[in-house]
Amino acid sequence: MAIRLPASMQVFERGWLSSNNVLFTGPDETALVDSGYVTHAPQTLALVRHALQGRPLGRLLNTHLHSDHCGGNALLQATYGCHTAIPALEAPKVTAWDEEALSYRATGQLCARFTFDATVAPGDTLQLGGLRWDVLAAPGHDPHALLLFCAQEGVLISGDALWENGFGVIFPELAGEPGFLEVGATLDLIATLDARAVVPGHGAVFGDVAGALERARGRLDYLSADPVRNAENAVKVLLKFLLLERRELDLASLPDLLASIPLVERVRTHYLGRTAQELAQWAAAALARAGAARIEGRLLRDV
Repeated sequence: MAIRLPASMQVFERGWLSSNNVLFTGPDETALVDSGYVTHAPQTLALVRHALQGRPLGRLLNTHLHSDHCGGNALLQATYGCHTAIPALEAPKVTAWDEEALSYRATGQLCARFTFDATVAPGDTLQLGGLRWDVLAAPGHDPHALLLFCAQEGVLISGDALWENGFGVIFPELAGEPGFLEVGATLDLIATLDARAVVPGHGAVFGDVAGALERARGRLDYLSADPVRNAENAVKVLLKFLLLERRELDLASLPDLLASIPLVERVRTHYLGRTAQELAQWAAAALARAGAARIEGRLLRDV
C-alpha cells in the first residue's frame, strides 16, 4: 500500500549511487533535501525543474555530506542560486574544501565543490512545505548526520540512519572512532518518535517503522559482534559504488584500484590482513555471490 505523504512533499527515489531527493513546494517557498551524486547532477536538476514547473528552487539542505547526498549541490547552486544549509559541524571542512576531512578522498569518490549560506544543528526547527520539521542528531553512519521529523504528519526523513532493511556503513568504526553505540542510540531515538512514514536516504518510502528498527538492530548486533564484518561490508559497498559509477571494472587492475582508496587500504591492513590481490579477488567474488555484480572474463560488471 502506498504511503501517504503531505501534498507539499515529493520524493525522487534515486537508487544507490545517488541518494533520494525530497522536494518541498510550499505556497511561498521551495526546498530540496539532498542532491545525489555528482555524475547524476544533471538528472537531479532535470527532476527538480520538471517538478517545479517554472518555479525557482529557493533552498537546499543536506542530511549529511557524503558524496551521494550532496554531489548535486554545485549544479543546483549555479542554476538557482539557492540558499544552502549544511550540518553545522561540517562548516569548517566545506569552507576550506578539505576533501580528506569530508571523506571524498578517503572513499575514492567525487564531489563538485559547493558553498553554503547557513548551518543546521540538532534542536533547530525548519519550515519546509508549510510544515514544521524538528532537526535531530543521527550519529553512527556519519558523526554529524541529521534527521528531519515532522510530528504533525508523522513523517521522518532518515538519511542513511535507517533504511527499510538496515542503514549505511558504520564508517567511524573503520577510522578507529566509535560508531556502533552511536548507531544504537540513533535507532533508540527513532523508536521514540511517533513516525508513521520514513523517507530513507536510499530505497522506497516505508511505513513499518517497528519492523525496520528490528531488522536494523539485528544488523547492528551482527556487525558489532565482529568488527571484521563491518570492514568487509565497507569494502563491498565501496566496490559496488565504483561499479555503479563506472558500470564495469577490469579485474586485473582491481587490486591497484582498491589499494588507491585510502579507506579500503586501511581496512585491508588494520582489519582484514589480506594482500591487495586477495582482497580484490574476495570482494569481486562476494559481489557476484550476492547478485550485485557479474564476472565476465576479465571484467567485473554491474547488474
